[in-house]
Amino acid sequence: MISKASIDTVFETARVEEVIGDFVNLKRAGSNLKGLSPFSNEKSPSFMVSPVKQIWKDFSSGKGGNAVAFLMEHEHFTYPEAIRYLAKKYNIELEETEQTEQDKEQANEKESMYLVSEFAQKYFQNTLLNTDEGQAIGYSYFKERGFTGDTIKKFGLGYSPEEWDAFTKEALGKAYKLEYLDKTGFTIVREDGRHIDRFRGRVMFPIQSMSGRVLGFGGRILGNDKKAAKYLNSPESDIYHKSKVLYGIYHAKQAIAKLDNCYLVEGYTDVIQFHQAGIENTVASSGTALTPDQIRLINRLTKNITVLFDGDAAGLRASIRGIDLILEEGMNVKVCAFPDGEDPDSFAKKTPHDELVAYLNDNAKDFIQFKAGLLMDEAKNDPVKKAGLIRDMVTSISKIPDRIQREIYIQECARIMDISEQVLSSTLAQLVQKDVADAGKKMKEEQRENAMRPVYDDEMMPPDEQYRNEEVNSLDGIEKAIVDALLKYGHVEDEFEDSYIKFDEFGVEKLVKEKKMCRVYERIYMNILEDEIEFSNTLFKGLYDELIYKSYALTEKRAFSINDVSQDLQGFATELYMEDEKYLLSGWEEKQSIPVRLKVDTIVEHVDQLILDLRWRLMDKYIASLISQVLPDADNDEIMLQIRDNQVFINKVSEKLGRIRVRKLNV
Repeated sequence: MISKASIDTVFETARVEEVIGDFVNLKRAGSNLKGLSPFSNEKSPSFMVSPVKQIWKDFSSGKGGNAVAFLMEHEHFTYPEAIRYLAKKYNIELEETEQTEQDKEQANEKESMYLVSEFAQKYFQNTLLNTDEGQAIGYSYFKERGFTGDTIKKFGLGYSPEEWDAFTKEALGKAYKLEYLDKTGFTIVREDGRHIDRFRGRVMFPIQSMSGRVLGFGGRILGNDKKAAKYLNSPESDIYHKSKVLYGIYHAKQAIAKLDNCYLVEGYTDVIQFHQAGIENTVASSGTALTPDQIRLINRLTKNITVLFDGDAAGLRASIRGIDLILEEGMNVKVCAFPDGEDPDSFAKKTPHDELVAYLNDNAKDFIQFKAGLLMDEAKNDPVKKAGLIRDMVTSISKIPDRIQREIYIQECARIMDISEQVLSSTLAQLVQKDVADAGKKMKEEQRENAMRPVYDDEMMPPDEQYRNEEVNSLDGIEKAIVDALLKYGHVEDEFEDSYIKFDEFGVEKLVKEKKMCRVYERIYMNILEDEIEFSNTLFKGLYDELIYKSYALTEKRAFSINDVSQDLQGFATELYMEDEKYLLSGWEEKQSIPVRLKVDTIVEHVDQLILDLRWRLMDKYIASLISQVLPDADNDEIMLQIRDNQVFINKVSEKLGRIRVRKLNV
């Protein structure tokens, strides 16, 4: 187990904006940072990071928390994994006791699969670098490809021996379970009980997540066996989904965010050769057709993609189909093709860095120009083919979400193709209308499905159930508002006013007002204590108790920190704290001529209103309980007297609230 002192050091050192910045492209928004949600498909920012509070909130998915919570949500780390990741990032040495066999057995399945994958990567690389077979076959292959020793180590390249079960025997000897060797795909378990290494006799390319965890492998065969696939990937598993990962993303993410552009290639060696040539903002789809999930990975880091294609014309025609998917995600696409017979690997290998950069800059074309040039060569002077390619181009343009951008591309397409802009606009309108109709049809189908589900509303409930439902919701709202004020302004000190009745020496009643300085959390605590109020919502009560008795009681002069409360309440605390930050995502304040008035500017009025509102609601609830005790043809005088006295009190509270409160139940 990791010691508490080490965990505290990690929390004190880690900066949430730096941790999330490795995964999401963040931009300044006032005192906060904003970006696209890494948890959902979106085209406008709904993800907010607060460096001051060291918390984040994703308004599209409702997720939030501190740096550890982000790693657990985004990378699916366990709590200890997240701590270890941060310790490694910030060079913190962790104090921890050695894991027992029992601890290893209790590790969850995913973690066991990660551990097997990480062991495999070390084993394959050690075999490559430190065995005769690895040096003679694997290492010599990589050197022939032009990879340096540093590059081989950087990408964790390795070699799997030709022997049938060399890796499996080694893993089992190190106490890794056959169950996880099978589930990760390293070992094939035959019906006769024999174990066979899936990747035997192949050079190995580890595939890593954005955080650097090994998810799976690609293995290239080096022999002349025509029956065997040239490349073999790890099978789909709980930790490896090939449609959701990009090769090289771990090594490329910082360069992509910094340069605000991503080069997209097809193969492992293309990526490695480009990185070695100094073009580190390069990733690959690993030979699979490009998927929306892969595009969204890039979208978290940049809006700009440059797709690099081989010089093979037939391959070009097939590959550009993926461009429509990129356009649908609202991204900017450029395309760059290499000379005939060249691919990114071969071209980067023989081209000096400066010349390579110049070539990419000079030959990267807007997708519409590139597609027009490619398809025009195919159409030649055939009017039917030309009409088809024009429609093909307009179809691509119709995928772009931004209307202005669509119009600009239509103008450019009309110029290139020498055709009326009006005709293209009409065709575009038809395609967009069809997309809208299809979306509407899909929505109606979903609504029809939802209509089949049971519906519950207040009108179906008996009157007493309706009232109880409204009462609970009403108290939830005010309790939530009180906890919200504690979270954001509990440490703030201000001047509050108290009113009370005092009798002078002649016995005349006088209203006395007295002002005194105190902190917001003290004001709330003393009033709730005085009224002997208990929160009805257990979640709000839990957070209230932790804030009052733990956080502010110990550190009243500083603002709330997410680490002040228990881990199980951190998500809820984050959600409350970041709720008011939504308007910053759209730059709302900057667009207004009238400045936004924050609650902190009127905190005294806000807190006192909350306390009065809570008193009114609880008194209203009490009066309702008294009314329910009134029976026909019974002596109700005492109950009626209590109702009247409490009604007088509630009317006074209503006056202080400055608004009329009408009861829903009457005797």
